[in-house]
Amino acid sequence: MFDHVGIYVADLARSAAFYRAALAPLGYSVAYEDAFVVGLGPEGAPSLWLHAGSAAGARTHVALRAPSRAAVANFYAAAREAGGEDNGAPGLRPDYGATYYAAFVRDPDGHNVEAVFHGEA
Repeated sequence: MFDHVGIYVADLARSAAFYRAALAPLGYSVAYEDAFVVGLGPEGAPSLWLHAGSAAGARTHVALRAPSRAAVANFYAAAREAGGEDNGAPGLRPDYGATYYAAFVRDPDGHNVEAVFHGEA
């Protein structure tokens, strides 16, 4: 289990708005914010850090655990409404496991963000 993940974003305000909206259905909110970094996480504990800087180069894949299939669908809808690009609509991913239910979006910098529920079939 990871403690936190940091990614670099080209436009901190735009990315913070995207993640604030996209991750709200997963229970994430902004726990820390200044001019150079925004930390989001559940229950006031930042685990995803957005750093102002260049997002050029390799893209990151971040998968966040969701509490239900509905939360996965709500993440996907919120992320798309906030400007995220479709990278896989909510659904089962049998290649990953019999109960692996996930959705994928690309954030404003092209990072692949996933919400996944490992629950019932």
